[in-house]
This record gives sequence, C-alpha cells and structure tokens, in this order.
Amino acid sequence: MLVRENLSLTFFTPDLSQNSGAIYFETGISAGFPSPADDFKQERLSLDGILVKNKLATFYARVSGQSMIGAGLDDNDLLVIDRSLEPAHNKIAVCFLDGEFTVKRLKVQADGVWLQPENPNYKPIKITEENNFVIWGIVTNVIKKV
Repeated sequence: MLVRENLSLTFFTPDLSQNSGAIYFETGISAGFPSPADDFKQERLSLDGILVKNKLATFYARVSGQSMIGAGLDDNDLLVIDRSLEPAHNKIAVCFLDGEFTVKRLKVQADGVWLQPENPNYKPIKITEENNFVIWGIVTNVIKKV
C-alpha cells in the first residue's frame, strides 16, 4: 500500500550561548579489540560547535513518521537543518508543502522536482505549479537515540 505522508516537525533553535558541553575523551573507543588506554585526555565538547556551521540559519527538528527510514531518518530522530545551504539534486530537504512540513530527498529531473521518500510504502510527490512549495532547509546531520 502506497501512502502520502505529511510530517509535523517540531523545530528547535540551537543554543550556542554557552561554551560548556559534555566531557569528551579524545582517545576514541574501540569497536574492535579493546586497546589499553594509557592516557584519557579530557576536554569539553559542544555538539552545537561541531554540527552547526551557521548558527543564524540552523535549526533542529524532530522527525515524525516512517517515510525516510531508508535514509536512516527514523521516527523521533533529531534533524540538524541548515537554511543557508543551496538545495540540490539528491540532498535531503525539509520542505513546506501545501501548509505542512515534510522531509524528503530532492529529485531534480528534466520533468520537474520530485520529493522522494526513502521507504517503498510511500509514493514520490511531484511538485506542480498548483502546490504551495518552499524548500525550507537542507538536513546536514541526524541525532539518534539508541
């Protein structure tokens, strides 16, 4: 069954006013065989400082829905969205379509622009002149819970 999904995204603005952050161990954590850790260099790490390139144009939004699971965007993931980036073919974009926000992969083809879901249960959306359509921003990172 193919369905058209519209997402209701909740937007958050990054707070870059503080330079605190979580403790970061620079040595890395082995995903293979454990290695002896002689020195654990500690410093503070702010994810905003790493994930946000343009603080005035960057927002966070939470995913609601399953249409992008093939791209690794699962329900309740937190998206980092940069409004200063140029939309381009194959980028994942947050779009405002006919009064609702949605996140899809942009497909720019000779016959027009398509919003391509990453789940075979959802159908692509062809953008027409009748649509109220704005590419709101480009997804740069995804933050997941495990």
